[in-house]
Amino acid sequence: MTSLKVFRHRGFALFWAGKFLTTIATLTQSVAIGWQVYTVARLTMTVEKSSFLVGMVGLAQFVPMFALALLAGETADRYDRRKILLCCAALQMFSAAALTFLATQPVPSLTWLFMIAGLFGVARAFSMPAGTALAPNLVPQDVLPQAVAWNTLSTQGGMVLGPWFGGILCAVAPVWAYATAGMLYFIASFTGVLLLTMKLDAKSQHKGGSRLTLIREGLEYLWSNKIVFGAISLDLFAVFLGGATALLPVFARDILHIGADGFGLLRSGPALGGGLVTLYLSVKPVKRHAGFWMLSAVAVFGIATITFALSNLLWLSMTMLVVLGAADSISVFVRQSLVQIVTPNHMRGRVSAVSGLFISASNELGEFESGVAARVLGPIGSAIFGGAGSIAVTALWAKLFPALRKADRLVPPEM
Repeated sequence: MTSLKVFRHRGFALFWAGKFLTTIATLTQSVAIGWQVYTVARLTMTVEKSSFLVGMVGLAQFVPMFALALLAGETADRYDRRKILLCCAALQMFSAAALTFLATQPVPSLTWLFMIAGLFGVARAFSMPAGTALAPNLVPQDVLPQAVAWNTLSTQGGMVLGPWFGGILCAVAPVWAYATAGMLYFIASFTGVLLLTMKLDAKSQHKGGSRLTLIREGLEYLWSNKIVFGAISLDLFAVFLGGATALLPVFARDILHIGADGFGLLRSGPALGGGLVTLYLSVKPVKRHAGFWMLSAVAVFGIATITFALSNLLWLSMTMLVVLGAADSISVFVRQSLVQIVTPNHMRGRVSAVSGLFISASNELGEFESGVAARVLGPIGSAIFGGAGSIAVTALWAKLFPALRKADRLVPPEM
């Protein structure tokens, strides 16, 4: 199978395994935090107020990522990206250990849960640009599109297993979810140590220049490349508005009435659809009409979100989550291909940092938006509002960014 050629490169195989385990750990931990915050809040608060606090978990993670994004991107272009990932792994293990201890308390402190979520956001601020920028250095240019697809698949696969593990373990006790996440972070760190022993050609990374100069260069490049800027900003606003997954604890407990096990099942739905489509893309990646596919996928994402919001049937709700995950994976593939293939290596850290910031804004800040909207409109109204917003953004971006709409081929630049 030609798409498996990427795993003949030992560095990429190690990187892929580490990212896969880290994603499982991150989503297991994320599910546990969301469930625990909602459960603790419901002891004294209404559904609407508890939903708002679930959204605040996303804000707690986003604030440090927003504050550190540009510094993290410049750091990824200046220093060894493998060492950065190892330092982030240490901070992730510490966060998981702190959450494990906190979960042993009879009623965990919501304040401490939010503080640890913020600390975890610091680790993600540096790990996202370093990891995204490192991946293309591990394979030759001719297999880079397949590497992008497999890299995305590691994330999608982890997003299937992580929420499932998190839901099952939360049904027993959240402490088990946190402890499992910590163990997976620890195992993943060994792949990083092995990767550090390998020689990589990173001669095109910047070693000189002031931090402000490098940050400015990265921002200028991103602003001048309307296709890349249009793609990552489209993902920002579409997923920011359509973040129905942030309210899944509410839908599982108080709308569909399926409990912690059902919550884990729902949480795995988007990643299941995304994983299947990404697996297909690893064999047959998008080669033509990239802009059309991305815009169409975001529109389908919005339609599926609205249908999910209106459903009170488990099978229909699950199907819509699978569909929106599949649509999102197409958007992710196009965006990551543009960032990793089109962007020069010496710029990848900084451009990946901005892309990662936009992803975080669409996810973590999107959780906050969903929580605020749920406080005003209720959880169902919040999801409907978000899906409609995603569709509106798609139409607007098609008009504002004609270069993105007309983007055709995704091909690596000449060496």
